Amino acid sequence: MSADLRSDAARSVHRIARHGALERDVGADVVGFKAFNLARMAELGLNVPPAFVIGTGFCAVPAEATVAVWHDHLAWLESATGLAFNDPRKPLLLSVRSGAPVSMPGMMETLLNIGLSDHTLAGIIRTSGNPRLAWDAYRRLVAAFGEVVAGVDAAAFEADLAAVAGDQADRDLDHLALRELARRHLATYRREAGAPFPQDPYEQLDRAIAAVFGSWSSARASSYRTMRGLPDTLGTAVTVQQMVFGNAGGLSGAGVGFTRDPTDGTPAPWVDFLFNAQGEDVVSGRRNAGSGEILGAVAPGVWNDLVAATRALEIAFRDMQDFEFTVQDGRLFLLQTRNGKRTPQAAARIALDMAEEGLIDRQTALRRTGDLTPEGLAVTRLGGGAEAATPIATAASASAGAVSGRIALDEAASLRLAQGGEAVILVRRDAETSDIAALDHAAGLLTQNGSRTSHAAVVARQLGKVCLVGCGALSIDEPARSIAIAGWSFPEGAELTIDGNDGRIYRGRLAIERVPPAGLWERLQALRNETDAG
Repeated sequence: MSADLRSDAARSVHRIARHGALERDVGADVVGFKAFNLARMAELGLNVPPAFVIGTGFCAVPAEATVAVWHDHLAWLESATGLAFNDPRKPLLLSVRSGAPVSMPGMMETLLNIGLSDHTLAGIIRTSGNPRLAWDAYRRLVAAFGEVVAGVDAAAFEADLAAVAGDQADRDLDHLALRELARRHLATYRREAGAPFPQDPYEQLDRAIAAVFGSWSSARASSYRTMRGLPDTLGTAVTVQQMVFGNAGGLSGAGVGFTRDPTDGTPAPWVDFLFNAQGEDVVSGRRNAGSGEILGAVAPGVWNDLVAATRALEIAFRDMQDFEFTVQDGRLFLLQTRNGKRTPQAAARIALDMAEEGLIDRQTALRRTGDLTPEGLAVTRLGGGAEAATPIATAASASAGAVSGRIALDEAASLRLAQGGEAVILVRRDAETSDIAALDHAAGLLTQNGSRTSHAAVVARQLGKVCLVGCGALSIDEPARSIAIAGWSFPEGAELTIDGNDGRIYRGRLAIERVPPAGLWERLQALRNETDAG
């Protein structure tokens, strides 16, 4: 799929109404798959916040996506929401998201809470009745804008957080602590950026749109396209959407999920969720998230709505979906869906199961599994007596399989060890997509923070890497080039074994064997024989 980026459609703005389609007949090559699928979800009657989309044609010349281009569409969004941008009484806040014609999970930027300022802060407090929400959103905006738009090192804002929070998690801070944190961030922004944080929401939005377009050319996005054989000419669209708030406390939170297990294909929702959080908390790889069982236990009505939405998505898209959602005050909002990245084992089972369920025909199932082989379906696990070894720690499994390898703490070490013929386990504090080049050289990824659905974990699963995330027993001493796990110390280059089948970590090198999943190849063969006979 390739748009003429000079066409009127690609160089225009398109609207997504609540419970309605795109206002124009355009494809994903113009508005990106994220916006295209948002419109499809709205057509299904799922709860999607309204938005407008600046087409892919502006990606090559983002300076031309001026206020004059999108001003009337912002006015339409104000009318659709009953809120007003830069209004001190009922302010409209916005998210600004990338969206290429192909899936590139986490490779480009997102900015949330655009429109919040000293002028509009009181309006958010008044309309929400929640000062904690307002100050939390404000400090998030200043830090994210500083990092993404102004180029401030994230460590400067992390130092502010450490000074205010101490040992507390940021999600546990009250509004007074968050107010102090926002004020510190404003001072840090002024010091590090050499100018005050922009208080004009129109300037915020203009610069945010330019930064999201600019992230198409970032090092991590370029590396991903090179790895996946994608052309640089596709470009990204930018979606500007009404904010919904998972950080509103109570029955509010953010989540990411798959309609089926992307590691083995089990037909049940596979969800990570954080109460009192925004979506970036789940996908950024900097925080740990709980499973969907937490949401189901606390808010069974919301969970039932989510399960119903997953069924609607599979019926409409005829494939396993990777989706993002926010819950605000007990109300479910869908923010994204796309065909989910999955292991070969999951690909086989999902296609076979969907054919049996009647979601796809058997020819489609055959087409989706035609390149799978017994070797490709084999999974790695501990063998040769290694299964009796004693693990030293556990973590959340984001991608199945087992691997032994030498520890690398960055891209240079990963490349050096891999070129020396060594299997490499990349060990990082956060599961971030900025590590995409290092991950390409590694056989496994182990992180201190992050959730199973963080963007880096999604990419690791797509690349066939064993991946464990959120290991609380892990600490990294980068100056000393060493790590510690549950009291055991390991220098860079030492050997570890990680087992994504059960989330366990072992000292040293253990025996690994490849085995076929029971019955899966036989089911595939039966499908192929039946299709040939037909």
